[in-house]
Amino acid sequence: MLRVLLPRLILFLVPFAIWFVWREVARRTGRPMGATPWAWLFGAGAVLAALSLMATVVFQPDNRGETYVPAEAGADGRVSPGYFEKR
Repeated sequence: MLRVLLPRLILFLVPFAIWFVWREVARRTGRPMGATPWAWLFGAGAVLAALSLMATVVFQPDNRGETYVPAEAGADGRVSPGYFEKR
């Protein structure tokens, strides 16, 4: 589950990281700063996360024509992982 959620969380946080790095650079150069645009940052993060979900749907291989063979525990206690088998 972490393998699925972590990339989306990182993509969601990218606009925040860019904003805060840019704000720090602007402060050090003496530029006046306005308020933090929280709504825009949340919106941009949500758009990036949504685009990553759409890309996953488009580029993920399809297994509808295959049969799932579940994991099995052998007599020696070893577990063979589940897999998809072509019909």
